[in-house]
Amino acid sequence: MSAVSPAATRPVLAPRQRVDLPAALLLVLLCACWGLQQVTVKLAADGGLPPVLQAGLRSLIAVLCLGAWQAARGRLRTLTVRDGTYRLGALIAACFALEFVLMFVGLTHTSASRGVVILYTTPFFVALGGHFCVPGERIGRWQVAGLVLAFGGVAVAMLHRPAGGGATLLGDGLVLASAVAWAATTLIIKATRLARVPAAKVLFYQLAGSVPLLFAISAAIGESWAIGPATPLAWLALAYQSLVVAFATYLAWFWLITRYPAGLISAFTFLTPLFGILAGAALLGETLSASLLLAFACVAIGLRLVNRRSR
Repeated sequence: MSAVSPAATRPVLAPRQRVDLPAALLLVLLCACWGLQQVTVKLAADGGLPPVLQAGLRSLIAVLCLGAWQAARGRLRTLTVRDGTYRLGALIAACFALEFVLMFVGLTHTSASRGVVILYTTPFFVALGGHFCVPGERIGRWQVAGLVLAFGGVAVAMLHRPAGGGATLLGDGLVLASAVAWAATTLIIKATRLARVPAAKVLFYQLAGSVPLLFAISAAIGESWAIGPATPLAWLALAYQSLVVAFATYLAWFWLITRYPAGLISAFTFLTPLFGILAGAALLGETLSASLLLAFACVAIGLRLVNRRSR
């Protein structure tokens, strides 16, 4: 008799056609947490934790927390039950690892504010991919207009350059490739049997599967594993990435993408670069620009259009 979790075999909930207020508030909170993440990556790297090793430690700490959380709820078995999705799990783990290698290394070659803006072109790729690959997620003219306007807001923000430079074509390109990898992960989850799998197991696949990959890549590129001299601030930044971002916010995100159209909720992530730019200014001294006001306006109007029903 096959041991399959009832939660893994229940019918997929019909996606709601609009994002309600509780979901919107949760998405804004997630965006604020993610906006701060790029700043903490740079703080940790500057404090003695190499970027790819940092990503591996982040996944390791988060997966241990996830296992403990599931055990406390009496649901540890849901992470190990055989339901035939392990191949898909390995695929999204590889995409996840690639995303964070590209992002963490890219952020060492560009500013946090610029990096977060480029990374969050992801909704543009998700909406386009969902239109062609995910049944029931075709976008109408209002959604197209909203995405274009919001993407324009991100483009305006990209014109902002930190005082003293620090932004290279290599860094920008790596972060942009990371955005594509993130979009691919979201679409694979949405368009396959993983949409029927509990959010905790989807997260487990990505975190547990990425740990050996990230450690192997770190060793292969010659990063130093002598992390003893890392500063207290570096460890605090890593703790934030692991416990808040990689554990708590990802669980919330995967729960959301099984209940709302991927294109609609991904559009909210256009807010993240704005939070990231503010965090960069407050914590890293990166320069704020008047053009950010225009970016805020474009993003806000774009989100309103994206969340409007097609006609």
